[in-house]
Amino acid sequence: MKNNHEHYLKHAIALAEKGMDEGAGGPFGAVIVKDDEIIAEAYNKVTSTNDPTAHAEVVAIRKACEKLQDFQLDDCILYTSCEPCPMCLGAIYWARPKEVYYALDRDDAAEIGFDDQFIYDEIEKDMGDRRIKFVKLAREEGLPVFQKWQKKNNRIEY
Repeated sequence: MKNNHEHYLKHAIALAEKGMDEGAGGPFGAVIVKDDEIIAEAYNKVTSTNDPTAHAEVVAIRKACEKLQDFQLDDCILYTSCEPCPMCLGAIYWARPKEVYYALDRDDAAEIGFDDQFIYDEIEKDMGDRRIKFVKLAREEGLPVFQKWQKKNNRIEY
C-alpha cells in the first residue's frame, strides 16, 4: 500500500485555508490517516468555538480517537500544515501516532504572529519563575487518590 505523504499534506494545507476563509480560526489544518485512508480531518477552531485547545491537530486527534474507539492512534500518521505547537506536541505524544509530517515550521508561524517560543521558554523555567503563578497546595489531600490509582487492579494503562 503506497502512502502519498505529499497528497495528505496538501489536503491539510487546503483545510487550513478553508478554516481561515470560513473564519473558524488561525490558518492551520490537520489530517490523520490509517491504512492509507483519512480517518479524521480538522482545521483550527479556536476563535469560532472560544476554545484555546481547538487547534487543528487536537481536534483531528479527538475525531480520530472517537472513530477508532481508542485513546491511542497506533499505526496512524498525522499530517499538519505547520509544525505542532507545544500543546499539540504534547497531545501528539499522548496519542502516539507513528509519524508526523508538516509543511511549515515554527519560524514560519512566528512570522505571521503565531510565536510559541515563549511557551518553550516557560517550560524550561522553575515553577516560581514562570509568567503565570503556579502554587503547589493540598498535596496531602491529593496523595490518597494517586495511591488508590496505584492499587487499582482494573486500571487501563496509558
